[in-house]
Amino acid sequence: MLNIIVCVKAVPDPKEACNIKIDPHSKTLMRCDVPLVVNPLDKNAMEAALQLKEQFDVHISVLSMGPPEAGNIVKECLALGADQGFLLCDPAFGGADAYATAFTLAKGIEKIGAYDVIICGMASSDGSTEWVGPEIAAILNIPVVTMVKEIVESDRDRWKVKASLENGYRLMQVKLPAVFTVTRDLNTPRTLSFSGIIKARTKEITRWAISDLGVPAEAVGLKGSPTIVSELSSTESKREAEIIAGTREEKAEFLVQKLADVGVL
Repeated sequence: MLNIIVCVKAVPDPKEACNIKIDPHSKTLMRCDVPLVVNPLDKNAMEAALQLKEQFDVHISVLSMGPPEAGNIVKECLALGADQGFLLCDPAFGGADAYATAFTLAKGIEKIGAYDVIICGMASSDGSTEWVGPEIAAILNIPVVTMVKEIVESDRDRWKVKASLENGYRLMQVKLPAVFTVTRDLNTPRTLSFSGIIKARTKEITRWAISDLGVPAEAVGLKGSPTIVSELSSTESKREAEIIAGTREEKAEFLVQKLADVGVL
């Protein structure tokens, strides 16, 4: 059996982006007032695991770190077909930067135990650092391939993958266990089915707090984050509109002159 752990993140719904606020003291996102959804690229990670499960003997565990509301996205992954769901949930985990997040997830992965493959989205929509996957691999001391666009071969002991580059791709063969971060080019995530939602009702989510991971409070969350945000400021974008009057020919001449004046033409 191939044991796959998919790391998923609950991010603020992009449709509610205008309502996202930042805590003036901790300089972190305030997620309580905005609905949480599955990070888009993590859906591609989940789909990759599901496709492998359709072909081979695969056990899928979903791991997330976040507030209690993040349990909903873990439940969504269970409805899609994951076998187990784990949520790392504790106020001590709040305010974590990429490193503290990776450290906490790595400790969760170690507590889950059996793993051959760890799949993550390449980046999150609210942070986009692209660091969490590689840092998980560094903490666990296993190989990592980032920006995976195609799984060419998926044997029990090693995988061959194509990873995106600016002007092409790199073909890599990696011995398992390993971490893979994926791009949206890898697949098209499936949607929830009614039968999947019904089956997920019987699946329980395992919730672990900091005491379950056995790590000090100074190593996680805001306290364990080496990134320091010293200052935040908002920008206001203003545009001025000018209505051009006259005939079609006069409007065209005026517009061409304006473009010429600013150096576009």
